[in-house]
Amino acid sequence: METQLQSIFEEVVKTEVIEEAFPGMFMDTPEDERTKLISCLGAFRQFWSSLSQESHEQCVQWIVRFIHSQHSPKRISFLYDCLAMAVETGLLPPRMVCESLINSDTLEWERTQLWALTFKLVRKIIGGVDYKGVRDLLKVILEKILTIPNTVSSAVVQQLLAAREVVAYILERNACLLPAYFAVTEIRKLYPEGKLPHWLLGNLVSDFVDTFRPTARINSICGRCSLLPVVNNSGAMCNSWKLDPTTLRFPLKGLLPYDKDLFEPQTALLRYVLEQPYSRDMVCNMLGLNKQVLYCAHKQRCPVLEDQLVDLVVYAMERSETEEKFDDGGTSQLLWQHLSSQLIFFVLFQFASFPHMVLSLHQKLAGRGLIKGRDHLMWVLLQFISGSIQKNALADFLPVMKLFDLLYPEKECIPVPDINKPQSTHAFAMTCIWIHLNRKAHSDNSKLQIPIPHSLKLHHEFLQQSLRNKSLQMNDYKIALLCNAYSTNSECFTLPMGVLVETIYGNGNMRISLPGTNCMASGSITPLPMNLLDSLTVHAKMRYNLLTYIINFLTFNLIHSIATRVIKLAHAKSSVALAPALVETYSRLLVYMEIESLGIKGFISQLLPTVFKSHAWGILHTLLEMFSYRMHHIQPHYRVQLLSHLHSLAAVPQTNQNQLHLCVESTALRLITALGSSEVQPQFTRFLSDPKTVLSAESEELNRALILTLARATHVTDFFTGSDSIQGTWCKDILQTIMSFTPHNWASHTLSCFPAPLQVFFKQNNVPQESRFNLKKNVEEEYRKWKSMTNENGIITHFSVQGSPPLFLCLLWKMLLETDHINQIVHHLADFFFLYTLVHPDSDINSNSTFSDPFCLKAMRSHEGNEAQVCYFIIQLLLLKPNDFRNRVSDFVKENSPEHWLQNDWHTKHMSYHKKYPEKLYFEGLAEQVNPPVQIQPQYLPIYFGNVCLRFLPVFDIVIHRFLELLPVSKSLETLLDHLGGLYKFHDRPVTYLYNTLHYYERHLRERTNLKRKLVHAIIGSLKDNRPLGWCLSDTYLKCAMNAREDNPWIPDDIYYCKLIGRLVDNILLKLFNEFPNPAAHALHVTCVELMALAVPGKDVGNALLNVVLKSQPLVPRENITAWMNAIGLIITALPEPYWIVLHDRIVSVINSPSLTSETEWVGYPFQLFDFTACHQSYSEMGCSYTLALAHAVWHHSSIGQLSLIPKFLTEVLIPIVKTEFQLLYVYHLVGPFLQRFQQERTRCMIEIGVAFYEMLLNADQYSSHLNYMDPICDFLYHMKYMFTGDSVKDQVEKIICNLRPALKLRLRFITHISKMEPAAVPQQPLSNGSPAPQPSQVPVNVALPVTQ
Repeated sequence: METQLQSIFEEVVKTEVIEEAFPGMFMDTPEDERTKLISCLGAFRQFWSSLSQESHEQCVQWIVRFIHSQHSPKRISFLYDCLAMAVETGLLPPRMVCESLINSDTLEWERTQLWALTFKLVRKIIGGVDYKGVRDLLKVILEKILTIPNTVSSAVVQQLLAAREVVAYILERNACLLPAYFAVTEIRKLYPEGKLPHWLLGNLVSDFVDTFRPTARINSICGRCSLLPVVNNSGAMCNSWKLDPTTLRFPLKGLLPYDKDLFEPQTALLRYVLEQPYSRDMVCNMLGLNKQVLYCAHKQRCPVLEDQLVDLVVYAMERSETEEKFDDGGTSQLLWQHLSSQLIFFVLFQFASFPHMVLSLHQKLAGRGLIKGRDHLMWVLLQFISGSIQKNALADFLPVMKLFDLLYPEKECIPVPDINKPQSTHAFAMTCIWIHLNRKAHSDNSKLQIPIPHSLKLHHEFLQQSLRNKSLQMNDYKIALLCNAYSTNSECFTLPMGVLVETIYGNGNMRISLPGTNCMASGSITPLPMNLLDSLTVHAKMRYNLLTYIINFLTFNLIHSIATRVIKLAHAKSSVALAPALVETYSRLLVYMEIESLGIKGFISQLLPTVFKSHAWGILHTLLEMFSYRMHHIQPHYRVQLLSHLHSLAAVPQTNQNQLHLCVESTALRLITALGSSEVQPQFTRFLSDPKTVLSAESEELNRALILTLARATHVTDFFTGSDSIQGTWCKDILQTIMSFTPHNWASHTLSCFPAPLQVFFKQNNVPQESRFNLKKNVEEEYRKWKSMTNENGIITHFSVQGSPPLFLCLLWKMLLETDHINQIVHHLADFFFLYTLVHPDSDINSNSTFSDPFCLKAMRSHEGNEAQVCYFIIQLLLLKPNDFRNRVSDFVKENSPEHWLQNDWHTKHMSYHKKYPEKLYFEGLAEQVNPPVQIQPQYLPIYFGNVCLRFLPVFDIVIHRFLELLPVSKSLETLLDHLGGLYKFHDRPVTYLYNTLHYYERHLRERTNLKRKLVHAIIGSLKDNRPLGWCLSDTYLKCAMNAREDNPWIPDDIYYCKLIGRLVDNILLKLFNEFPNPAAHALHVTCVELMALAVPGKDVGNALLNVVLKSQPLVPRENITAWMNAIGLIITALPEPYWIVLHDRIVSVINSPSLTSETEWVGYPFQLFDFTACHQSYSEMGCSYTLALAHAVWHHSSIGQLSLIPKFLTEVLIPIVKTEFQLLYVYHLVGPFLQRFQQERTRCMIEIGVAFYEMLLNADQYSSHLNYMDPICDFLYHMKYMFTGDSVKDQVEKIICNLRPALKLRLRFITHISKMEPAAVPQQPLSNGSPAPQPSQVPVNVALPVTQ
């Protein structure tokens, strides 16, 4: 092949001897030149046709090498003309020729004439290259230009500019050789933000990139860098807050020239989240850190996280300089406690390196003189050192001594602090660190000895002297100091730890009674106080392992458990229960997140399985009580795991263990109803492969409670918004499994509150109900059998057969009606009751103080109309008619405090209450009332915390909701709240419950303002004695709304709303309360509760919230406007739909405003009109830019369910009204930034939005005689295609594009994949190329060839 090609082209370029002797003196005529070209082309055509397809590229490359080997410009020019003619006649493909020319190694800038001729040829034929080929050529050309040095001779610049002309032609908007989006992508790869383009290209590239700044702005959320989440809120774990784990930048889509602040590391956002308690899961989610890789070879160390943790420590040191007192529970103390937890977690999971952090701390603290917080810093470091030094190298911890030299410059000995104060443990922290380091050095036989620093000698001597004292007392913090110092030294650790264990276990011979009969416990009743536990290091707490003790205790008691089963008829003496002090202390230890592996994780994964295996029901009852009444802020996956355990336990028969059954059911009910709305979906989706594990196979009440929780969660999170069916959703399998386990129906008034897809499901899965006639007939038949039976065992057997109709209660009721007494054979009811309730879970048998719980749960049944009212009336009578229950509630509320962690005398009050109001859990009362009375002495399981009041609380939650659903019983609910509302003083989550209730029943409560006010007053007012004024409801609300009359409701003004929003902005709450993990979460919930409690329609409240920033408000500072928008976004998205849907009306109002509809109202640059930051800073407020920024803040915080209404809003509301180019661009600005989230979370919506954008473009195209901003519009549509939709909308948009004006069709032809439009057919428009930015000088188009795909 090469020989033939050489003969063809050498024949054409050969010269005579005389021509070589006199170069430049002989010239061919044009006719001769053309003859040569035709001759050469003819010979080459014949040769080309004989080549195989695979050899074409090799052939062209050889031709290029041949041409580049020539030294005569004349020959090169002639041969290039040959190539050009071959391309123009269709013989050679232009892409292959251009690629071979540009990729040639011999194309160098030093050969300036070859360079110029080559790029002139490329410029001539590149119009026939397909758009992807042009993109590849642009990339190579830009790389070639980079080889040109910064300084060259001015004599060669003109030739080098030929390459610039090619680039200019490629970037020419009207030429449309490729999507401009491709071009800017290649340019930004070579010239990222901050890097100047090559001098040869000059402003050509920078001006072209600037034309994409409007596209970048369309895809940017206004003020995004100022938007902050509320940790543990429903929107906090979505994709909105993700950052790049290497750079801390936002994960921006596409290489667009976004605003500079979006390219900056978002350290403020990460710092803010790190500062919040219970934020570690969100930090991991933001940075994509996986806790599961702890034991993998691949570690996920995150240097940027290290830096922020170090900066947070430095910030705490600065705060400590100005804090006068530390031990008053102030913000500085809370910050140091939180830092300790964060450091342990992130270093333990190897997301941060301890030595690197200590060295960085040293560097940042050097020369600062910050020493007031040094003890607290060393306390934080001691937490990690004491627990990990035995498993790691000594060298990892030695940098701490360098930090010591910096922070402890004293030459004299530091005096021993007052050990009666808890902060003395912090003062000793550095000495404890030295002790641990020194022991590690000795155990490793290290040659590196660390002598005790002189300044710490008094501290060390005090610890040594205390260790020699064998009679340690609990009246100071000496024991805590010794535990902290010697937790890695078993010999020394035994003494102080032994004192702690003995304190809570008590004297082995001492016994105390517990509620019930035959229940005794070890004698210690005073738990270790929280301030003492706070003073122990994490390692000391872990060494103080009550978990191991309890498991060993179980092993001992297992023998007694077996013996009890064998000799139960002989009423064997029961075993001794755990000491109340031990149980309370263990409960307190479990709340420490730092000891999760041995704390709650060990509780769930080790302790409970051991209990189950041992059948140690007393211990199980104790553990469930702890979980129900003592443990708060347990991570949701642990709670759902426990729920699964409880359902497994329900399948195990426990003969005559009614107390345990009641506790299991009560705990399961608490677990289900306490699930946060944002927790339900992520937790239950973990069990989709086997949903049976988290559902009850027998208890219809528990499954109904789960469905109610699911309905509430999907409503509050707007999961089903915009959906009509549960098909394809995570809850379908769960609902179907529930219906297979416990088929049931829902009352119409309850069903009407469900989200629409759930309503459809239950209507489609309706369960046939037994007619009353058949029920009466069956009861008569059973009664006839009863009267005909005389054998006691036969009667019991008949009514306890598995599968027999659950008619026993009906039978008892008929017996009372007929004879006014129950046959004495029923004295054996107590013997087989539990077996019966297992066989018939629907039965309502109960007595005394336990009767109200399961009976009230029947409020969940599907009674309609008058039956439902009668049912609720009976519940009211049951709860209020007898004085006993009301007195129990009244006394319990009056005599007890919900802040159990501050109490040391709980057990005394607990026993006093049970003695005054004993509870009979084994139907002793029923046994005493039969004739003759039966004396039973059941073995009670230990009760440490529970009573009927606390057990009733989750049931009361359900009762209130059922009463709210039925309008005629509103007055009954008010009566219940008046008498029993004080119980909410002991509710785990009173504000959350109130928030969920007002949110879920917003539609039912709109016109029932009195009932709404009563509900708020009862729940919030129950805590008035335990909370400071203003802890929840604002002073204005308490003064005006609580006392308003129904005929004259209070209507708040703008000042009220501004102050309410300002409270969240400033986070001015006095303290953090136990219900919420951080102050911001508390502030958000109480604000929403107050807004929903107003006697004002949700639409009016929503508009008032928007007006806080959309109207000029003197209370809203201009310099902090984005923080106020952020607060409004947080609040309004946490409210029901009527509150936030008003934003759509505001958007419509703006789109219809003259500034967007009239061509004369705003004659400037539209992207300035939409630039909120520039408008605000220049005091040129524009309503459209403020609404745009506020909409972005709201939608940024919205759940995906709330966002899923946007497609419907676009298609049904905006498409009909969008007519102008400004309106179109405004809608693109509104929705464009959220395409990325739609792509990740709800693809269907993304596709609908993509089609809607094209339909709006068609409207604007048909309505407008002239489009000035075609290029930004098309650039955005290309960005949407290549970053989000791909070809998913191709079929729908092809028809739309074909109906657009020619200039738009030309620009968008690469989207349709039908590209049959000729560029020559497109008239040149006199506008500035459809681009908003000035265009560089352009090169005219010489060749107009069809662009192929």
